[in-house]
Amino acid sequence: MRLVILGPPGAGKGTQAKKVAAHFGIPAISTGDIFRQNVADKTPLGRQVEEIMASGKYVPDELTNELVRNRLLEEDAAVGFLLDGYPRTAAQVDELDSMLAGSSSRLDAVLELTVDMDEVVNRLLKRAEIEGRPDDTEDVIRHRLEVYTEQTAPLVHIYSDRNLLQRVDGMGDIGDVTGRLLAACDDFAV
Repeated sequence: MRLVILGPPGAGKGTQAKKVAAHFGIPAISTGDIFRQNVADKTPLGRQVEEIMASGKYVPDELTNELVRNRLLEEDAAVGFLLDGYPRTAAQVDELDSMLAGSSSRLDAVLELTVDMDEVVNRLLKRAEIEGRPDDTEDVIRHRLEVYTEQTAPLVHIYSDRNLLQRVDGMGDIGDVTGRLLAACDDFAV
């Protein structure tokens, strides 16, 4: 399976991506996790993106595209993958299409987690306390939600027009949400 999971920050994409990917035996590829690891390791990429992430803005497409391109070339992604945090813009959709065409593959499905935005803010504030994430202040969270609405939400229409989109209720028990996601994937499994 080659999957993308969409949803606003705090929708539970990371948690669900790991569960769905494990079910299918494919890697969950989170650009956010990769960026945060690079920041923690003080790599050149980490230094470039640290300030961008702290302000709640998106990392520029050029950096993100290169990171994803390199990751998809790794051996474990040959059988499939679940992308979490990519694509985030229409330009990244085009770039992903190009990457997949280069390997004669295509996406199987795009899963959109739908959630209540007030709940998302509460989830992210709680996560910030638990995990000590400096990029999860209330102002930054609200800005990230605005950026999501402007730049990423339109991807829903792109993938819907391609008959790849499955909307899944992201509210409730983690296990229940996982079950709904897996049921949505069944519609696309060959």
